[in-house]
Amino acid sequence: MKKCSKDLFWSDPSWTNDPYLSPFKPIIRSRFEKALAAAEKLKNKNPWAKIANYHEIFGLHRDKKGWVFREWAPNATAMFILTPANNWEKHSAWEVKGPDPKGIFEARFPNSFFCHEQLYRLKVVWDGGEGDRIPTAATRVIQDDTTYIFNAQVWAPDQPYRWQSENPKLSTAPLLIYEAHAGMALEEGRVGTWREFADYILPKVIDAGYNTLQMMAIQEHPYYGSFGYHVSSFFAPSSRFGTPDDFRYLVDTAHQAGIRVLMDIVHSHSVKNEVEGLSRFDGSLYQFFHDNHRGEHTLWDSRCFDYGKQEVLIFLLSNLRYFLEQFRVDGFRFDGITSMLFADHGLGRAFTGYQDYFGDDVDEDALSYLYAASDLVHEIHPGAVTIAEDVSGYPGLAAPATLCGTGFDFRFSMGVPDYWIKLLKEVRDEAWHMGGLWYELTRHRDEERTISYVECHDQALVGDQTVMMRLMGAEIYTSMEKSNTNITTRRAVALHKMIRLVTLACAHKGYLNFMGNEFGHPEWIDFPSPANGYSYHHARRLWSLKYDKNLYFPDLFAFDKQMIGLAKQTQLFAWDYPTLLHIHEDDKILAFERSKLIFVFNFHPEHSFSDYLIHAPAGKYEMRLDTDESRFGGLGRLNPDQVHFTSPIGDLIENRHALSLYLPSRCALVLARV
Repeated sequence: MKKCSKDLFWSDPSWTNDPYLSPFKPIIRSRFEKALAAAEKLKNKNPWAKIANYHEIFGLHRDKKGWVFREWAPNATAMFILTPANNWEKHSAWEVKGPDPKGIFEARFPNSFFCHEQLYRLKVVWDGGEGDRIPTAATRVIQDDTTYIFNAQVWAPDQPYRWQSENPKLSTAPLLIYEAHAGMALEEGRVGTWREFADYILPKVIDAGYNTLQMMAIQEHPYYGSFGYHVSSFFAPSSRFGTPDDFRYLVDTAHQAGIRVLMDIVHSHSVKNEVEGLSRFDGSLYQFFHDNHRGEHTLWDSRCFDYGKQEVLIFLLSNLRYFLEQFRVDGFRFDGITSMLFADHGLGRAFTGYQDYFGDDVDEDALSYLYAASDLVHEIHPGAVTIAEDVSGYPGLAAPATLCGTGFDFRFSMGVPDYWIKLLKEVRDEAWHMGGLWYELTRHRDEERTISYVECHDQALVGDQTVMMRLMGAEIYTSMEKSNTNITTRRAVALHKMIRLVTLACAHKGYLNFMGNEFGHPEWIDFPSPANGYSYHHARRLWSLKYDKNLYFPDLFAFDKQMIGLAKQTQLFAWDYPTLLHIHEDDKILAFERSKLIFVFNFHPEHSFSDYLIHAPAGKYEMRLDTDESRFGGLGRLNPDQVHFTSPIGDLIENRHALSLYLPSRCALVLARV
């Protein structure tokens, strides 16, 4: 981990330009120094790869002498491996000896004792009780379809997976993320697989133009409806989607197409299940987690890690290394960072002032872990991407370590989708405040890189609505035919495109879309549960809508594809900031420049404007994108391939120029200087 420079830290304008942050610089420095000291103590001058080796030491491994099994369970007094070979009962021949002074159990077995795809689990004994357990470093866990019991499975095929491609080199490409879930990616009412996603869904991502996949629900989780956020076996890709090699195939196929694969990593908490998960693994509540109330997340009904324990740090850091090396993922989205950082998990808090971030309720051990995690990922895979998912807005998560930051590459601008929801729910679009819109879409800390989005999976969960459904209401089921010209449909189709375009155009360093929303997916997500009769009706994506030419959905997709293509062609995010050119509250006009492009939005629901003057650098401009094109479901009120020339305005000495444009109502256009 790189030390922060004292001189740079105290003089860097990205920090000192924020006078409200200056009083907290000593706390920022002390937290960084604590994290740095913890990492250096853990590494002891070794590379991270040598320290993050939990999965190499523990679990079941084959060597030249046969099989060796190790487990860490300091509170346990005895341990046995249960398999069909011993009728799932304790047997002396299958005993794992221990514990040693470090709480480690170990046993060696002949080659004949285990084979590929053999099922097994542990019987862990402690003073006063015993219980069946899954090994903490299990790399393959499956559930019996009849008994619903989870067991570890030996995964040792004769031929290891043969990779066909290397990780793509996309460090200079704009970060255009397609968030997806393999299980619900098909239109059929069932659980999809890794291979089906690679063969049938990945081509849709490629066609849409996105260059980065962000895959959800990779780690094993006993309850499908948890969306993958109640993890039980951290080193095991979820078997409900296929084998570990099937997941490798997905990553490999994406890499062959030049697409990065990021995974949602859940290190903020763990499922409470004791047979399937880590909770009370060795009979104690505190092996991996806090022992008292801090070990319980009451809202999520889960267990909270104790990041102050060296063994826990090694376990979690090894988990990152394992997926980087064994599955060649290109980085991680760290879920639930707010919950990690604050003693109250940030629940019900508005975080309105810096005092909310620098009080005694911050878990500095968790912050130290995040420093170490970011450092490890970049050391092992220098081109990897790390993204912080934090609702609180904790300063410095995505600041470089040289500035005493946590070192994440990006953070999500989570206020942007919240802002859109608030507008759509509470404010008529004729009353939208252009200044407020500009502020919300462009604000970010100078030292941090951010990723914006209109909606991710959070906005589509049951009880909420996709943006298109919020715009249309129940009419989305009856009024999406192109022959329909009612006001609701026209408004929804127009605003869906404008909202996405202005969000992308104002995004700082990246943009995200959730699977299906590029064509205005109409429905929410609801996984099978007792509440819905275990229905898969809402746990799928309605791709057929995207291809029905009688509906507006294909037109919305055509626009999104053109928009994403424009962002890539112009290297849009290489330009740090859009420059405001014009804003008018009554006219509902917003115009700005970025990457030699002029973006002009007329959000007014009724008024079109002729010969509207927009200040712009002198020159010739060609129209590159028009949300009102008929092929995008618009009214076609602008001639395609328009060319515009600026004209001087005002005093010649001022050397000011402007474009004179026709701006139809609820329309946006993009002009390129040529």
